[in-house]
Amino acid sequence: LCQRIGREDVYVAVRSSATAEDLPEASFAGQQETFLNIKGAEDVLKHVQKCWASLFEARAIFYREQNNFDHAKVSIAVVVQEMVNAEKAGVMFTAHPSTGEDILLIEASWGLGEAVVSGAVTPDTYSVDKATGELLDFKVGEKNVMFKREDGRTVKIPVPDDMREKRVLSDEEIAKLADLGRKIHEHYKFPQDTEWAIEEGKVYMLQSRPVTTLKEMEVPEEREIEEEKKIILKGLGASPGLASGKVKIIKDIDELDKIQAGDILVTVMTTPDMVPAMRRASGILTDEGGVTCHASIVSRELGIPCIVGTGDATRKLKDNQVITMDGAKGIVYEGEIAAPKEEEEKLIREIPPEAPLLTVTEVKVNVSMPEAAKKAAATGADGVGLLRTEHMMLTPGVHPKKFIKDGREEELVKILVENIMKVADAFYPKPIWYRTLDAPTDEFKTLEGGEDEPYEHNPMLGWRGIRRELDEPEILKAEF
Repeated sequence: LCQRIGREDVYVAVRSSATAEDLPEASFAGQQETFLNIKGAEDVLKHVQKCWASLFEARAIFYREQNNFDHAKVSIAVVVQEMVNAEKAGVMFTAHPSTGEDILLIEASWGLGEAVVSGAVTPDTYSVDKATGELLDFKVGEKNVMFKREDGRTVKIPVPDDMREKRVLSDEEIAKLADLGRKIHEHYKFPQDTEWAIEEGKVYMLQSRPVTTLKEMEVPEEREIEEEKKIILKGLGASPGLASGKVKIIKDIDELDKIQAGDILVTVMTTPDMVPAMRRASGILTDEGGVTCHASIVSRELGIPCIVGTGDATRKLKDNQVITMDGAKGIVYEGEIAAPKEEEEKLIREIPPEAPLLTVTEVKVNVSMPEAAKKAAATGADGVGLLRTEHMMLTPGVHPKKFIKDGREEELVKILVENIMKVADAFYPKPIWYRTLDAPTDEFKTLEGGEDEPYEHNPMLGWRGIRRELDEPEILKAEF
């Protein structure tokens, strides 16, 4: 690889790719290891061996046992890729992740793709006709920061003023991405969520996985909005639905208490700390972000309308102002607009099967918030494939170590038990897979008692998960 590139000691990613021979659609996502920023032949060889070994780690064996995959028919390949120090990067969906519309949706920003995925910027958004490659629509976002790789580390730097509102992708680059998107969709026969990067004019496809947010929806017929209803704001529709309510602008985490049931939560970008308030809100509006940011993902799971990337919602709107938002179109109207009752019922409904469906394949759901468990169970899923701990444990706003230090371990255990039981009751007697605490250090910092959390350049790859809980077994013990 170094010879082909013409440089010594190139930074590479060592990625595993495992499949079952009789089940080509099985992705085994997250079961094997991936290692980034590896340099030198000796280290590459060592990490290739680690990838091979990860096929027989406890979690991988357990996954195959649970899914009745024959261990002898599972293969693993190890891919060594040059690390792309991208000039521009982003995500591409081969179907709209919110509405299921059969288009290609591309989000792009300057630098590494972390800016898009983390919601640190409002990316450019491009809608492309999947069949013809025609650019149907695009919106240029405000990209104030970017991530670059320096000396094997990821650093966050300001975007030059003349590039912040400049279109990221050229027509030629969009055409290249669209062609790749079509080929990937045709190969997997299912809508895909991909990550891509461009360096020195070359397009790199970094990964592809199934879109997991698609729902059976019946799109309501277009209806005319009363002419006197004025459009006051536009953004990117991230979670469909209509919502009317009073605006509550949140500039600081300490202001979340002012969100009452039915209010519209307006903020620059949501964080995990805001989830309790998001549950009370009837809709979410943000200045920044795209369809993969925190606000979008949580809103879709909660089933509430969400519009992201408005640019200036926190400045343009006023507290207690009454508005109506259309999460599908990304439009905010002045005043209240009531949707006809029959239209509300058509937005999302369960579609009964025409005949009993018999299959050996089990389809499970991910649950982050116990309050969403009943809705998730109503889909007919075969259980919970991933029950996340983070929202349950961090929602009280107190660091778990402070609970324990203050002698309140039983209170922490009670919080976990009550929330887990909500999910267990909703899915009984189906299985539930519980994941122990996996919050990164930056999410602990904002909690009471989190003042001593270490600073990390990239918390997503830092001290978290089982690595942290082995260092702090008292937290793991509380979960067990």
